[in-house]
Amino acid sequence: MRDYIRRFLIAIIMALCVSLLFLGGKHSQAADLPDSTGHTHWIWPADGVVSDTFGTRMGKHKGIDIAGKMDTPILSVEDGIVEKSYFSDTYGHVIFIKHPKNYVTVYAHLNKRFVKEGQKINQGQVIGKMGQTGQATGTHLHFESHQMEWRYDKKYAIDPEKLLGNTEVGEFVRGGVASNGVIMVSSPVRERAENNAVKQVKASKYIVQSGDTLYSIAIKKNSTVARIKEINGLTSDLIKPNQVLIMK
Repeated sequence: MRDYIRRFLIAIIMALCVSLLFLGGKHSQAADLPDSTGHTHWIWPADGVVSDTFGTRMGKHKGIDIAGKMDTPILSVEDGIVEKSYFSDTYGHVIFIKHPKNYVTVYAHLNKRFVKEGQKINQGQVIGKMGQTGQATGTHLHFESHQMEWRYDKKYAIDPEKLLGNTEVGEFVRGGVASNGVIMVSSPVRERAENNAVKQVKASKYIVQSGDTLYSIAIKKNSTVARIKEINGLTSDLIKPNQVLIMK
């Protein structure tokens, strides 16, 4: 009888040990997964007007576009390490940065790049200048955020607004400002914008229709071709259907 009790107790102890090991494994696996909660301390990467958001173009646009002037400073949204810095036929001058908690950010269509692969980056550091390289129709920053890794199919792409804060097309955003409104990095461009009260300007958008020209749009919107080109960073009169133009 005593031998039977002893065997029974040993069996219970072994079952408990196996259960603890299983739970421990599950915990470790969960701990390795990327944090899906937003980073309220991430900052906007550039001064400019939001010209397109995540999920447009029949779901194919996997980032957010910020239109601005040529050579507007581009800031790293968070500390990290440069994974890639090169010229792409599609992205133009582009930088990929790996951040804590398995996030990767992409900064595309730059005019200049100031960082190289393997370089440590601080939040707010100027990593390049805004441009119109690669497949870009106007001067702007195309910004993407991904969890775990960037892939060609962009399987892990997430809406940057979850990390940067909610916005909409036509809204002016300020580089160096966190989603909670706290100014974390000073930017000369942002300061000039504030002095000119640009941050209070509410822009509107116009979607180019078939047969539109910059001249016809200027007439409709009581503007000028030069003004439309300046706001949208256009270097030519070439526009195409479904292109989003910012009007102010």
